[in-house]
Amino acid sequence: MKEIAIFGSTGSIGSSLLNIIKKDKNKFRIKLLTANKNYKKLIKQAKIFKVKNIIITDNNSFLIATRLLNNTKIKVFKDFDCMSVIFNKNKKIDYTMCAISGFQGLKPTLDIIKFTKTIAIANKESIICGWNLIKKYLKKYKTNFIPVDSEHFSIWSLLDYNKKNNCEKIYITASGGPFRKLRLNKFKNISIKNALKHPNWLMGKKITIDSATMMNKVFEVIEAKKIFNLSYNQLEILIHPASYLHAIVKFDNGLSKLLIHDTNMKIPIFNSLYLNSKKKIKSKRLDLQKLNNLSLEKVDKKRFPIVKSLNKLGNNDSLFETVMVTTNDCLVSLFLNKKISFTDISRLLLKILSMSEFKKYKKKTPKNVDQITKLSHYVSFKINNMSI
Repeated sequence: MKEIAIFGSTGSIGSSLLNIIKKDKNKFRIKLLTANKNYKKLIKQAKIFKVKNIIITDNNSFLIATRLLNNTKIKVFKDFDCMSVIFNKNKKIDYTMCAISGFQGLKPTLDIIKFTKTIAIANKESIICGWNLIKKYLKKYKTNFIPVDSEHFSIWSLLDYNKKNNCEKIYITASGGPFRKLRLNKFKNISIKNALKHPNWLMGKKITIDSATMMNKVFEVIEAKKIFNLSYNQLEILIHPASYLHAIVKFDNGLSKLLIHDTNMKIPIFNSLYLNSKKKIKSKRLDLQKLNNLSLEKVDKKRFPIVKSLNKLGNNDSLFETVMVTTNDCLVSLFLNKKISFTDISRLLLKILSMSEFKKYKKKTPKNVDQITKLSHYVSFKINNMSI
């Protein structure tokens, strides 16, 4: 039996993983499931999969869950300080999925590394803002790392699980979102409703807006740079409306490889779980029509000016990435609350990243989680109190 843990089990990634495991339940023992507020779904998952430990971090939800599970064998914890109670670093579990969204996912990601043989990470903030810390922990505790995002899992696969170092250039694809063909003079009138209409993926509001501005691809470039130890000039975004092709890797021996799969996160999740096994997944037939019409094109920076933010980054790991992520979080929130326009997201992000108050963090390397968290709170406070 494989022992596993799922951080963020009630979200889309965690739920997809549990749906995969459901068909093979007798081969897995789930040691821990976690959620923030969704105690109803978490309790249901725990009962279906006979999980003995759950963490629910929202205090009110924790109190309700504790009362509901009072006469059961399920132990309810309210934070991640219980790791050493649940796990034993001398007997590591086989696999952990880290799919907690936002900055709150970074500390649990670091904390679980010592207790697991393999960690699959689907949390952008952890990799973008704390990669140097994660990398140090992975090496110290000899833990294997698998990126779960479809683009990064594709690159990782093409690089033979990151064993190859003869990569010359990597291309990450983007659908172009809902405004790929919208006339530029119409951008000032983009509504929240229109920005949330992604043509290919069904996602939460925040990531859908990031896709519409192309900020999600900026983040993916930063992640790829860190994960695969590249420079930014080795990475490029290409528009691919069908979301069928996920990555292209050009090697220095003249060969190029590309990876395609259905527009379904289930595939990288499945492969991260069943790595090096003969387990099969049911998928669609090869789509020749999509393959014959990849329609690849370079990013129009007039349409997606937020991509210019990559020019503001240095090749070193720094706290400036925390400034960038937090700034974008704040601006997307302001847009969704009708405080700024859609085009203001890109305009203000580029303006704020150019401010000397924040540029100084380019020279500062993250030392710990508290430093990253405090800076994020500080940047959020400053932006929410700006006259914009």
